[in-house]
Amino acid sequence: MTTIALIGAGGKMGYRLSRNLKDSDFSVSHVEVSEQGRVRLREELGIECVDAEHAVPDADVVILAVPDTLVGKISHQLSPMMESGTMVITLDAAAPFAGHLPGRDDLIYFVTHPCHPPIFNDETELEAKKDYFGGYKATQHIVSALMQGPEESFALGERIARTIYAPVGRSHRVSVDEMALLEPGLSETVCATLLSVMREAMDEVVRRGVSHECARDFLLGHMNILSAVIFDEQPGAFSDACNKAIENGKPMLMRDDWKRVFERDEIADSIRRIT
Repeated sequence: MTTIALIGAGGKMGYRLSRNLKDSDFSVSHVEVSEQGRVRLREELGIECVDAEHAVPDADVVILAVPDTLVGKISHQLSPMMESGTMVITLDAAAPFAGHLPGRDDLIYFVTHPCHPPIFNDETELEAKKDYFGGYKATQHIVSALMQGPEESFALGERIARTIYAPVGRSHRVSVDEMALLEPGLSETVCATLLSVMREAMDEVVRRGVSHECARDFLLGHMNILSAVIFDEQPGAFSDACNKAIENGKPMLMRDDWKRVFERDEIADSIRRIT
């Protein structure tokens, strides 16, 4: 049985992983430094935590469910306890991309991240429809990268990824650089930023006299149908008026060189700020 040391087991992300690993085929030792996190694990999942000194030395896999800003520090603290051949799993590409993991060629580095449940899905149960984050009731897709280590290690990393993010649909294999293009590039720098602007636009319409309920209904409804057409979820085409509005609006909202956010130096700067 594969043994896992889950670091940060009672944190925001770690708790989700603890819940999904609880009845899995893996033997898990849970490490959590905060008293609040340890109490939550004990009372809600019946899990007792152990110290890292007890969990890490015998672990086949060490999962770092900790904030990006702490991955480098914690991984270096734990590194002396890890046997050669140990797999280290991070849940985001930021720290690995930035070179914050220990420089040990004898460790296996595996990076995995959820796509989160898609807007367009087949969920029918209420709990699944309300599981916007994923890893609980709604099916989501995942991305994974084997940063270093023997090729056969990918299968184990992917099996663990499918467990901690379950239920999982498609599993995409990418490189760490490609994962950095996806996040922070695509998901945060572009998607989160533009969605934030859309919310500001809705608030501005409300400020100018439209009721909040009306503006929200109108915006979310149009996001649904416009997204379905733009992302080929259903066949269709925008009206001439809509296309003209896009043609006139894009130069007002977007710089001509906005795709520079995907250049490697820009991604690196973004990750440097994150970590």
